[in-house]
Amino acid sequence: MITIRQGNVKDIGAIVAFQLKMAGETEGLILDKDTVAKGVQAVLNDQAKGRYYIAHQNNEILGMFLTIPEWSDWRNGTVLWIHSLYVIPKEREKGVFKKMFNFLKSMVEKSPEFIGLRLYVDKKNTSARKVYEKLGMNKDHYLLYEWLKR
Repeated sequence: MITIRQGNVKDIGAIVAFQLKMAGETEGLILDKDTVAKGVQAVLNDQAKGRYYIAHQNNEILGMFLTIPEWSDWRNGTVLWIHSLYVIPKEREKGVFKKMFNFLKSMVEKSPEFIGLRLYVDKKNTSARKVYEKLGMNKDHYLLYEWLKR
């Protein structure tokens, strides 16, 4: 049975490895491992930055994601952004992300603080987009624009 739990310092190696793999797979990026490790450690040290969630089964980590809070003054509540989503290749298309998403959705539904979920996806990642749409997410409201220093 797949279970979901909050990530902790014991998971740092897996989280960093997943981040590096995800960047390569989804955007063709090669990230600096030390920088990623420091970034992951910063989140684990300060939950105001975000929280990692780990999907596991029989002591094997199958996937993970990071949630980052965004305050909405329009809705007087917090939207959780899903970032850094990764499922190991051999477990894809077996419902791991669905389990993780439903865990998070249930958490939002039960909380008076949280009001919704958002994520962004590379426009070329059509397989992920189909999964998100099957789970009831839509792209009807916003386009994401960005400027990054690095």
